[in-house]
Amino acid sequence: MKKNFPLHISGKAPARVLDAIKHDVRKYVKRERRKPVPAEFDLWEFSCKVGSDASSSESTWLDAISSALDAVAAAGADSVYVEVLAVPARRPIARPLASSS
Repeated sequence: MKKNFPLHISGKAPARVLDAIKHDVRKYVKRERRKPVPAEFDLWEFSCKVGSDASSSESTWLDAISSALDAVAAAGADSVYVEVLAVPARRPIARPLASSS
């Protein structure tokens, strides 16, 4: 998903517009996680960017998208650019705990 969302829509409260954007992002992530992962991979990871436009967007974690959207809205931007791309990945191999003998 690479999308530019307007933050100010006439007739709608800015807080509700921001909530709708967050809902769209969550819905996209849920839809991507349901897709089958390629055979040589274990899970989907997400590459995320948020900013007032595509050129000024900054990388962020999936968990921090909500706070990044809030920060862009608080800065007074007219729109927000959100980029969330699903990338197949392998689960890290757990190392055995060292014995304390």
